[in-house]
Amino acid sequence: MPEGPEVRREADAIARALAGGPLERVEYRVRPLAARAEALRGARVSAVAPRGKAMLIAFDCGLVHLSHHQLYGRWRVSGAGSEPDADRTVRVVLATARRAAVLYSATAIDLVASRDVDAHPMVSALGPDALDPSVTPAAIGARLADPRFVRITLGHLLLDQRFCAGLGNYLRSDILHTAGLRAQARPRDLDARTLSRLAAAIVALPRRSYRTRGITNDLRRARALALRGVPRRERRFLVYDREGAPCWTCATPIRREDAAGRGWYYCPNCQPGIRLPRR
Repeated sequence: MPEGPEVRREADAIARALAGGPLERVEYRVRPLAARAEALRGARVSAVAPRGKAMLIAFDCGLVHLSHHQLYGRWRVSGAGSEPDADRTVRVVLATARRAAVLYSATAIDLVASRDVDAHPMVSALGPDALDPSVTPAAIGARLADPRFVRITLGHLLLDQRFCAGLGNYLRSDILHTAGLRAQARPRDLDARTLSRLAAAIVALPRRSYRTRGITNDLRRARALALRGVPRRERRFLVYDREGAPCWTCATPIRREDAAGRGWYYCPNCQPGIRLPRR
């Protein structure tokens, strides 16, 4: 499933492709929306602004496209005259005279009036977007102290879009590694210094991934590994998807466990766990 950085890069591509020109081709291959989408023909894109893993495309006619990638959804940008990939299910086509943006495979799609966006179920329950420039480590620290979240294990919390939108499985593993924590810890178990380190990682790692097209590893290390010919997939992450490989810091083999129904990865030496108090 794409995470916040991937969705935001798609949003950037859509904004560049559709900016300025009126829409000449509009297809919503979602039966309840096909008729409503006719109002978009001739409209212009006024903003593309993802929230977490949800894509929001605003049009100057007052409508807003909402979609969520879920497991398999993807946006692709191409020339306006090119045909969509026949091997994937096309859900939406938005095209100007020059460029087209095509949404494949997503099933959570809607068109709503701009005044109704914040109340829509795809948006209303979301926490702050980790990639929003206004979101600071202090703001995330306040959420870690929120009574709604203090008793939830970090393995669950870092996938909960109500806590912080845009985080997913690879970010979860690498955030925990950066903070020196395991998935079983809860915010209430952590001291102020550790909470501060965790909040900083929650803000920093998604932004690093966004800037680098998916790299969460230390950037100097990643560049050095690239010069040595290490393939990108092997140098991209700190610990995610590296089971059995040596930790970049201490060479201890990375382990994998399950939390919240999904695998997470950690270094047993750099993330030694904490002694939980008896309650």
